Amino acid sequence: MLKGIPSIISPELLKILMEMGHGDEIVIGDGNFPSANYSQKLVRLDGHGVPEILDAILSLMPLDQYSENQAWLMEVVPGDPCGRPEIWDRYDAVTRKHEKDFTDFGSIERFAFYERAKQAYAIVASGEEAIYANIILKKGVVFK
Repeated sequence: MLKGIPSIISPELLKILMEMGHGDEIVIGDGNFPSANYSQKLVRLDGHGVPEILDAILSLMPLDQYSENQAWLMEVVPGDPCGRPEIWDRYDAVTRKHEKDFTDFGSIERFAFYERAKQAYAIVASGEEAIYANIILKKGVVFK
């Protein structure tokens, strides 16, 4: 064990976060996301929800302060009766807790999100049951 590392961060995920450079992206996929199909590097955190994974990652990794968007959500498919997913409000609160200058999430159409996920440095597969709970994070620079 190490001090200051959230217990949800596995050794494998910690290594990936350390390996990532400025501008690299990581996806946190919900339980329905085809993580294994699209990942170059896959980390399984099946027993955890996306908000707690997001909170742990953002406690260690800054978002890219030089990009117009620093994080993206998968758009709801037009005509889907689910409306705006409530979990997005939780993502906003968690992100603002760690990133004081955060403005808003970008949104990406479902199939474009899948294509972007294929290019991500890694994908974290969660056990999140909420729909449209997928998120992409762009790593920033650590300033001292």
